[in-house]
Amino acid sequence: MLQRFFILCSGADSEILKTCSKGEQNKYAGIGATVFFTAVMAFIASSYALYTVFDSVYAAIFFGFIWGLLIFNLDRFIVSTIRKRNNFSRELLQAAPRIILALIIAVVISKPLEIKIFEKEINQVLLEQKNELTLNNKEQLALQYTPAIEKLNQDILTLKTEVRSKEAETNALYDTYISEAEGTAGTKLLGKGPVYQEKREKHDAALAELQLLKTTNTKKITDLESDIASLNAAYADVVKNSQPIIDGFDGLMARITALGELPWFPSFFIFLLFLAIETSPIIAKLLAPKGEYDVKLEEEESILASWVAQKVAQRKLIVSTDSTINQKIYEDLKGEEELYGYKKNKAEELLLLQADKFHEVQVKNL
Repeated sequence: MLQRFFILCSGADSEILKTCSKGEQNKYAGIGATVFFTAVMAFIASSYALYTVFDSVYAAIFFGFIWGLLIFNLDRFIVSTIRKRNNFSRELLQAAPRIILALIIAVVISKPLEIKIFEKEINQVLLEQKNELTLNNKEQLALQYTPAIEKLNQDILTLKTEVRSKEAETNALYDTYISEAEGTAGTKLLGKGPVYQEKREKHDAALAELQLLKTTNTKKITDLESDIASLNAAYADVVKNSQPIIDGFDGLMARITALGELPWFPSFFIFLLFLAIETSPIIAKLLAPKGEYDVKLEEEESILASWVAQKVAQRKLIVSTDSTINQKIYEDLKGEEELYGYKKNKAEELLLLQADKFHEVQVKNL
């Protein structure tokens, strides 16, 4: 049962193989098993690759199964169409397009499995890339908010400087009127005279302006700090909303790119392994000597070709003979007076009918 299934996978004619030896049947069963297990590997590889794309087990299995069937059909077609010709150069030339196709299939099959085999190393590379993307993303987003925040901070600094300047001016006026009262400066008269009173009034006016300025600037600074807090919150929200995009940077293309960052030597040998698996049925057919099955298949094809050629030759001969007979018959009929008179009478009747019809048409038009 299993042997019959693998023979079916090989694309060989099971009826012809039944008449061959057990060794010949085992050879084609082995070729069919290689085709089958290559399709199984294609199913596994494509299912994993599609899972990284769709994030759905059912969709990955369904489309992976379709891909496995496609690979199975292609391999079966490749193997079944190679014919042994007792000429290795011609056989190799015949198999060259199929070998190129097998090479492409091997690449398609091996790449997803390489991604799975080196998954931990790829995850490390992706983590480094995500960290770099996160930093770059923060820097780029900061360019949208930093200038505005810096301007607001500069405005706050200006308001605080203005208050400090007014405080220094008020303190200087305070020292002036105190010195006047003590007689250490100004008029140098001890006591609170008119000059003292004048300087005291200047200080009190400056102090009132300072209090008003502090109140006004404190409110302005509070508003500016609120604006800065809003900008910082907006920046944090933008960073937070864009982070899932970076965290999701682990699709199939990203993993293939990350795989390219790893040393090529192990990946190359995995590719060679799948290339060997994919091309093994073709290589086996090319290297194997012409067997019993090939001889019987060639005989069947030769019988069919001879039968078709014979039928074509017979049809050509029938057409040629029929043409010759018809030509002779018509040549003999040329001298038949009865046939001549009959055709002459029919031609006269036709001419009379045409004349009558023409006359009727002319009368109607008058």
